Amino acid sequence: MVDISNIQQFLLCATPEAWLVEAEKNLDVILIDHAHCEKKAASTAMSLLFRYVDRKELLIKLSQLAREELLHFEQVLEFMDQLDVKYDHMTAGRYAKELRQDIRADEPHRLVDTLIVGAIIEARSCERFAALAPRLMENERTAALGRYYVFLLKSESRHYEDYLALAELYAKEGIGSRIEVFLECEKKLIESVDSEFRFHSGVPA
Repeated sequence: MVDISNIQQFLLCATPEAWLVEAEKNLDVILIDHAHCEKKAASTAMSLLFRYVDRKELLIKLSQLAREELLHFEQVLEFMDQLDVKYDHMTAGRYAKELRQDIRADEPHRLVDTLIVGAIIEARSCERFAALAPRLMENERTAALGRYYVFLLKSESRHYEDYLALAELYAKEGIGSRIEVFLECEKKLIESVDSEFRFHSGVPA
């Protein structure tokens, strides 16, 4: 398995055991939301490409990221077919919306904060894939999906690194204090009770 110890150290908490137990019992929800997450990740990268046309490094990194996220979207749909899970609409959870509440409005702070949030979301995705994969591989029906989640670790960790590197590049000052703000918010979202069960949700209600 890809070493993601840097990501585990970056995040302020691990995925709660209660979430992992619920994920095994509600894999249909996880797969549908995972597909939506991949599509939204591509959409977020594309929106940044259109908004910041003068940032060459961003254009290159995020165009690559968007293509990769769409490929992952297609791959998740294939696994859903194999497991007889129908792709459908799903309401968004609180996670990304609440993380983005502290994004500043003025530039370049808006861009920097958006990139930091992107890095945190990718980091949590990576951490959850790593935590869930061994459990799925214990079951013959879901073993292939578990191996796919292991396969995703490399790209998800790279996306985290790319977002963080871009934030550091475009910041006028150090980003440590801003990372801390968003990580504290993320920790609360992950460790608190959540009424909706999603891929990035907190402790199941």
